[in-house]
Amino acid sequence: MKKIQMVDLVTQYRHIKPEIDKGFEEVLNSAAFINGQQVKTFQQNLEKYLNVKHVIPCANGTEALQIALMSLDLQQGDEVITADFTFAATVEVISLLKLTAKLVDVDYDTFTISPESIKKAITPKTKAIIPVHLFGQCANMDEILAIAEEHNLYVIEDTAQAIGADYKFKNGTEKKAGTIGTIGTTSFFPSKNLGCYGDGGAIFTNDDALAHRLRGIVNHGMYKRYYHDEIGVNSRLDSLQAVVLNAKLPHLEEYSAKRRKAADAYDQAFAEHPNLIVPKRADYSTHVFHQYTLKVINADRNALQQYLAEKEIPAMIYYPVPLRKQKAYDDGHYNDADFPNTNRLIGQVISLPMHTELDEEQQKYIIEAVRKF
Repeated sequence: MKKIQMVDLVTQYRHIKPEIDKGFEEVLNSAAFINGQQVKTFQQNLEKYLNVKHVIPCANGTEALQIALMSLDLQQGDEVITADFTFAATVEVISLLKLTAKLVDVDYDTFTISPESIKKAITPKTKAIIPVHLFGQCANMDEILAIAEEHNLYVIEDTAQAIGADYKFKNGTEKKAGTIGTIGTTSFFPSKNLGCYGDGGAIFTNDDALAHRLRGIVNHGMYKRYYHDEIGVNSRLDSLQAVVLNAKLPHLEEYSAKRRKAADAYDQAFAEHPNLIVPKRADYSTHVFHQYTLKVINADRNALQQYLAEKEIPAMIYYPVPLRKQKAYDDGHYNDADFPNTNRLIGQVISLPMHTELDEEQQKYIIEAVRKF
């Protein structure tokens, strides 16, 4: 049996090696390392895949979020609501821009931001919501968009973990994750469902004026070379990374299907187990399973992780500490009673290996080890 990994990028690479190697050679021979033709091609390909008017490639997913916020003319002290149970990038960029983060609870079943908690957090200073489509499926965007419309708020989707997921609106229409709100953002970190071989990211919007501004901000605030119309940043996707993304994008639906198949096998094995709760698949979103995250109840989650490690099975805890209690962001004004779901989840969640190259033998071994514990 092959060594089990959380993500097997080497085997995935072997399937698309000729295309990637050829693309790398073309970039090296042209020396067009920044904003080369491969970047332009990827931008166009991703616009077509997402059915969105504008894709603005950038250097990474964190900067995608920062640039999105920069484009909205928010002022110091303006409040941005986001989830307490997620990776730190969302609250990090809010703080860097001298905005005020308002962290709220998540839904216990789906792990995504709770619309009811959003409603409670809104004040006259609130200007935007950042819903994180966590672990592979969308937040409840029907409700979030209704809240945003009522209070005249921007919605910036963080779809770093859910690119390729489809959101199903109550009226029957569908849109890809990241194309629903004011602006969408994503990361192409290597372990993502659509990942490159370094850092990379992108911003999406259907708003022509916003797209124009975003393109300037990513490039030092320039719309004409050496004419800086506003303060920007240096955040560009390089051509070598675009080669990888162009090779992988045509396979993204296949990759999602493989992840769902693996998730189905886990579900079948654990659905009736008294100590495990399998991930809920929301009616309003497809799930692309960036992570397969179980809840462990009436058992020792940390001991399970250690047991699996002894069996050479990696298992990760996303996330052990909520953002409001991280040293960098703990300002002392949050009330634990406002976060009942997050407080439960941080002691229960564990993510099992999940990737496109996970084979039946590996998965059987993982399942047997979990059940034996």
